[in-house]
Amino acid sequence: MINCIVVGIGGFIGTVCRYLIGMIPLKEGCEFPIKTLMINIAGSFLIGIIAALAIKTDSLDSRTILFLKVGICGGFTTFSSFALETADLMKDGKIHLAVIYTVLSVLLGVLAIFAGQGIVGKG
Repeated sequence: MINCIVVGIGGFIGTVCRYLIGMIPLKEGCEFPIKTLMINIAGSFLIGIIAALAIKTDSLDSRTILFLKVGICGGFTTFSSFALETADLMKDGKIHLAVIYTVLSVLLGVLAIFAGQGIVGKG
C-alpha cells in the first residue's frame, strides 16, 4: 500500500509539472505540438538517468525508484497526449507534420534515454 502512495505522490508532482508546462504560451499559429514533444524528451532523459543510477548505485532504494520512474516520469510524460495530437494532425490532413512529430518523438526519446544513461556512465 505504501508503494501506491509513493507512486501517487510522484504522479501528482509529474502531472502538475506537465500541466504547468502546457500553460506556457506559444506563438500564435504554431501547429506543431512542441510542448508535448519537449515533455516527452525531457521525461525520457530523466528516466534514463534514473534507470542508470538505479543500476550503478545501491543508494537508491526501491521506493525512491518507484517515486521517480513510475510516479514523476510516468505522470510527467504524455504518450496518450502524443497519440491524440498525432491522430488530430492526421485528421486535419497534416500528414507530413504527423510523420515528423512521430519520428522526432520516438528518435529523440530513445536518444534522450541514452544521453541520460551516458551522463551517469551506464550507456
